[in-house]
Amino acid sequence: MKKAPLIIHNTNKTAISLDVWYPEAKGNYPVVIFAHGFKGFKDWGHFGLLMQQLVDNNMVVVKFNFSGNGTTPEFMTDFVDLEKFGNNNWSIELGDLNTVVDFVEDNIVHYHGDKNNINLIGHSRGGGISILQTAKDHRIKKLITWASVASFDYFIDAIDIQQWENDGVVYTYNGRTKQNMPLYYQLYEDYIKNKSNLNILQQAEKIEQNWLIIHGSNDEAVSVDYAKQLHESNSNSKIYIIENATHTFGGKHPFEDEVLPTHSKQLIEETITFLISN
Repeated sequence: MKKAPLIIHNTNKTAISLDVWYPEAKGNYPVVIFAHGFKGFKDWGHFGLLMQQLVDNNMVVVKFNFSGNGTTPEFMTDFVDLEKFGNNNWSIELGDLNTVVDFVEDNIVHYHGDKNNINLIGHSRGGGISILQTAKDHRIKKLITWASVASFDYFIDAIDIQQWENDGVVYTYNGRTKQNMPLYYQLYEDYIKNKSNLNILQQAEKIEQNWLIIHGSNDEAVSVDYAKQLHESNSNSKIYIIENATHTFGGKHPFEDEVLPTHSKQLIEETITFLISN
């Protein structure tokens, strides 16, 4: 396997850290773009081991950090830029993913990838962003969502909007890093302004591509009911529930094992089967 770490820039000229992993043998391989979730990053936990499984099955993997996830190109596994985190929103993330798809379309041939076979995998909030992208992007061939959200309302509804407007900021606590991470009021303003385009279930109805929904029955962060809602919204979708699996399918950060957890093995096996099927 070859690895190419790169920096690209979105339409706001903000850096997106990106890795291309690809088989050494020349070919024209399917491409998989991986989008991480909230308070996540491309190198979180066991994501690398999961992506390696795809490359081992003759696929090109593109994993990236959303531009406003709080990391920087110099510190890609630490939330050192909380100002950027606070000014992030779902429209920016959707623009980031579109920038990555543009990059793949224009450059992936140099990494043995097939620009006509671009697939998306999104985890958690990254799943919601991937759904929105797929609904409007004919370049995407297949979509796989892992423990995806079905709406952003769950996030908004948990906040006192009037207090948010008055203070200009609310904080979300990161139990792993012990950081209070800011979310500025612009997130809500952007959401209201673009609510139709950011309505995941509404946009999900438009997806014509084949779509695999995978969720754990014991997901403690995103209810498995969301997976069922997504499945009901689109007849092109398939749903696979992994019994007793949690939100990260047994993964954690840091992840020091060399073998995937049992539920993650099921996750990636179902994913690979779906990607290589006609």
